[in-house]
Amino acid sequence: MAEIVEEKSAAVKEKSVLPRERMAWRKRRKLGRWLLALGAMAMAAAGGYFLWRYFSSYETTDDAQIDGNINPISARISGYITEAPVEDEQRVKAGDVLARIDPRDYQVALAQAQAELRNAEAALENLQIQVPITGEEVSAQLRSAMAARANAEAALASAQRQLQGAQEAAAAAEAQVKEAEANYKTAADNVERYRALAEKNEIARQIYDTAADQAEASRATVEARRAAALQAEQNVGVQQAAIEQARQQIVQADASIQSARTGPQQVASRQAQVKAAAAEAQQKQAKVEQAKLNLSYTTIVSPVTGIVGMKTAQVGQNVAPGQQLMAVTPLEGLWVTANFKETQLRRMRPGQRVTFTVDAYGREYKGRVYEIGGATGSRFSILPPENATGNYVKVVQRIPVRIVLDAGENADHRLRVGMSATPKVYLH
Repeated sequence: MAEIVEEKSAAVKEKSVLPRERMAWRKRRKLGRWLLALGAMAMAAAGGYFLWRYFSSYETTDDAQIDGNINPISARISGYITEAPVEDEQRVKAGDVLARIDPRDYQVALAQAQAELRNAEAALENLQIQVPITGEEVSAQLRSAMAARANAEAALASAQRQLQGAQEAAAAAEAQVKEAEANYKTAADNVERYRALAEKNEIARQIYDTAADQAEASRATVEARRAAALQAEQNVGVQQAAIEQARQQIVQADASIQSARTGPQQVASRQAQVKAAAAEAQQKQAKVEQAKLNLSYTTIVSPVTGIVGMKTAQVGQNVAPGQQLMAVTPLEGLWVTANFKETQLRRMRPGQRVTFTVDAYGREYKGRVYEIGGATGSRFSILPPENATGNYVKVVQRIPVRIVLDAGENADHRLRVGMSATPKVYLH
């Protein structure tokens, strides 16, 4: 009995201990679940935080493409294409010949311009030589005119003195004529008286003949004195003419002096002609340079290293200035134009690190934000929006962001203008 009682008591004790252990175990299990849930929540929160930190550390867009300067190749002169040695999609280096225009017309124009330049330079040299010669000629003319005036003044003074002497001689000759006429009258009167006496034989015939001879001699003297007086009058006229001629010479000398005194103006005129000739020579030189440029334009070369495209130039084609013949797309100096939404630009700044991929290749390129565009893409469109109308609908705008590649990223020259890109701008 005692054993049975003990077994019963032990069984009762066992039954009383089992629920308590189960309850404790359940509590521990529940607590573990809570701790596990809390740990999972903590891990999820930490993961979410780090994911948020990661995704908020950059901005990306698929509205991006590779950009570059497509260089249009056009003719600068008109002419006939004789060579077009390149083809579309051909790689060319800077300085390679893309096309040639027939140069013969421009060679002739250059030769003509050079001939005109030589002519203008010869004219300029001639005028430069004449400037000092003109100065010397004017000085010599002034000296000669001054000497001529002095000679004319001396001639005038001499002619005036000679006129005075001629006038005095004429007066003396006139007086001698009067004297001779008086003597002749007296002799003629004596002849008349002696003739009457001789006819009456009151005087000797010899006295009459002597008186007649004296009268004839007096008449001859009168004629001689009159001729001398006439000569004296003529001498007076000659001296008066000499005076008038001397005065005219003085006037001419004064005019020559006045003309010679314009020497500085004449020299200045020559110098002005030299300046005009120099300007003409410069103009001809400019024409020569233009002709040389036009001749050089007959050879059209590539301005950059790149790939030819859009070729329209063909041998035998006549081209006009400004006509596009082809285009060369450079292989270097490319960049990425990424059109980010305006809501993505809040923390974007120039200089931030960028990685991007292109659809054509499975590699990642590195670069930097160069600058954010000055206006939205819609403002640069052909028909920009007019938000002042009543049909306004707000649309999130996109602004172009220029991304430049780091040095050596495009060393293999595989990137092409227009390729789609997916950039990732790191904001931290």
